[in-house]
Amino acid sequence: MSLSMYDAAVPGMVRSLKNLDAIIDKAAAYAAGKKVDPTVLMASRLAIDMLPFSTQIHRATETARGGAARLAQMDIPSLPDEDKTVADLRDRLAKVIAFLESVPTETFTGAEDRTVTQKLAGNDMTFPAKQYLFGFVIPNFYFHVTIAFAILRHNGVEIGKADFIRGI
Repeated sequence: MSLSMYDAAVPGMVRSLKNLDAIIDKAAAYAAGKKVDPTVLMASRLAIDMLPFSTQIHRATETARGGAARLAQMDIPSLPDEDKTVADLRDRLAKVIAFLESVPTETFTGAEDRTVTQKLAGNDMTFPAKQYLFGFVIPNFYFHVTIAFAILRHNGVEIGKADFIRGI
């Protein structure tokens, strides 16, 4: 049995988004224990020229949502970028997880032979679907997930590798 584009993309992204949701709980508990507004953690970054935690979540969810929809030849559901609180981020994660879990496996049938167009830096970029998934979606998604974890860990939230790979 060969690995399908669906299996290469969707289950891992769902698991990672659920893991992000779980670490947000840990971050909120950590902030409460330190008597710090949790939005401080949501605005934290690793370096001054990097995007904050909340934007890492946004980028990970946008990559997952858009990537899966494009590969499945579905409309990308609208999800405005209005995330300001922990509850907003958790709601975003829940909506994207629900969308990914609703994508029928069969919509990926033949995806490896498709081309995908996405606007990047204001330009339409067209990729063979395999290149899009393995060279753009997966690396981009896991970059933002990893940075989100690193930001919280850097700020003292007690999370580790087990939190990142939970659910395997």
